[in-house]
Amino acid sequence: MNKGAKIGIATVCTALVGVAGFGAYNVYDAMTGNEAKTPKVRTVVAEAPSADLAAAGAKAFLEAWAKGDLEAAGALTDKPDTAIAALKAFKDKVNPSAVTLTPGGTPAASPSPSASASASAKASPSASASAPVGTEVPLSFRAKVEFAGTANAWNYEGRLGLVKMSDGKAAVHWTPGVVHPKLDTGESIAVKPVFAEPTMVLDRNGKPLNFPSLTPALMAKFKQNASGAPEDAGTGVVITKDDGSGTPDKLFTITDPKPLPSLKLTLDGKLQAEAEKAVAAASKGGTLPASLVAVEPSTGNVLAFANAPAGGQNRAFLAAIAPGSTMKVITAAALLEAGVKPDDVLPCPATLSVAGQTFKNDFTEPHEDWKFSQDLAQSCNTALIKKGLEVLKSGDMEALAKDAFGIGPTWKTGMLLAPAKAPAPSGDNQRAAQLIGQGSITMNALTMASISATVQSGTFRQPILVPGSEQQKADKTLSPATLKGLQAMMNLTATSGTAAGPMSGITAGAGAKTGTAQVNGQADDNSWFTAYRGNLAVAAEVGGGGHGAAAAGPAAALVLKVGNG
Repeated sequence: MNKGAKIGIATVCTALVGVAGFGAYNVYDAMTGNEAKTPKVRTVVAEAPSADLAAAGAKAFLEAWAKGDLEAAGALTDKPDTAIAALKAFKDKVNPSAVTLTPGGTPAASPSPSASASASAKASPSASASAPVGTEVPLSFRAKVEFAGTANAWNYEGRLGLVKMSDGKAAVHWTPGVVHPKLDTGESIAVKPVFAEPTMVLDRNGKPLNFPSLTPALMAKFKQNASGAPEDAGTGVVITKDDGSGTPDKLFTITDPKPLPSLKLTLDGKLQAEAEKAVAAASKGGTLPASLVAVEPSTGNVLAFANAPAGGQNRAFLAAIAPGSTMKVITAAALLEAGVKPDDVLPCPATLSVAGQTFKNDFTEPHEDWKFSQDLAQSCNTALIKKGLEVLKSGDMEALAKDAFGIGPTWKTGMLLAPAKAPAPSGDNQRAAQLIGQGSITMNALTMASISATVQSGTFRQPILVPGSEQQKADKTLSPATLKGLQAMMNLTATSGTAAGPMSGITAGAGAKTGTAQVNGQADDNSWFTAYRGNLAVAAEVGGGGHGAAAAGPAAALVLKVGNG
């Protein structure tokens, strides 16, 4: 009685076409020769079927599925239409040459420790698909799926939950997990091309990468990016999210892909090690969220990135938070492009009212004699807002961010990224806020490192992690006069401005800008710092870290001191 039923799945019985809508009651009548006079709708009752009844129901379902009689198999479930569609999708997308399904007994183990939940519900994470608690009899089965052109057979243990129906018979409680225990709602199972994974992930110098911030999930993404040419692909059964998110879950390899060599990334092991230490210290051992990114200005190569807590979210790429005064690098560039000179006097009042909103500085005293370069070096909000509203049109700064710094369009870095946003402001209040990195502007450490890299080299080069990847280009470059003035002003910030403390001893050929971003509902401000020295640009941020020079600055400086040699 426990022999598996096996037949080519391409053979589909048509005798019972249309039976799904009548439920398994009419299937039984057709099988026994009894004529069904009226359709009867069956429902699940709050009573578990007997062991014999459950075993009979499971056996009938598995035999129909294995024969390719998918309408009959679906009708032997509590959700015929859904089951038939799923079984047909399995047949069409997996395309097996034969399926053997052998009934088993009670599953030996359950993925969930919950004693009250049914085995079928445990096998399928979709809680909404669960039958009433206590009504299912859990049973297992062994599946053998064969494919044309290969002797490789896919074997796995499946799980069923049998429920009692209102007609007194047992039916399979349908969930996606009936097809395979790992399949869930919103997912599909299919045969697709698969590629071999590199045996090792290496840094730019050919040394293995093994750091806390480079979590297994991130490294898996790097490996996925290393997929070879189509001719290198094999085939495999995979589960994918219907919305395209996540990475495919490979269940079985049908034909082996060609092996791939080790994957070399742009990362530098020496800088990565320092970045890990710097972020750990800035985040107070991971108690504060933080991230750091180092970029090579001459190439756009990402040389290091680290996150706190280590192994958590890749905040360096996925954060979307206000950058605070580090955004003034682009504001200053826009003012320079508009004709403002570094030595022009731009008074720094203690406060400034814009459309009824008052803006202040981190210091209370006014500085009426400050020049533009001093305003940037000391991070005067009021001076930059006042001058920006006078000489820039609404959206000018944000347009320059896009055109010269690549801010806005999605970058193809090789990893999931939250694109930076610098939208056109909707009014004077928002204009003022965005000139100092607040309002609707959002960035992450990767973006801010790229901004400093653009200032250092004079050209935007989109950051990448895999050497040779396609890089998006900016529409324009800063004028020579703007670039020269901006570099001088960022150097002044590093030598005698708000960044002088962290940058002490590393100011030759360097520039920096601090940032302190206010966040609604957050007691402490976020700390930001972006800087460059030579062919190395770094940005760091620490959530709740306070002033830019207090937490993010020392972290960035530690990496800058290592250098890009």
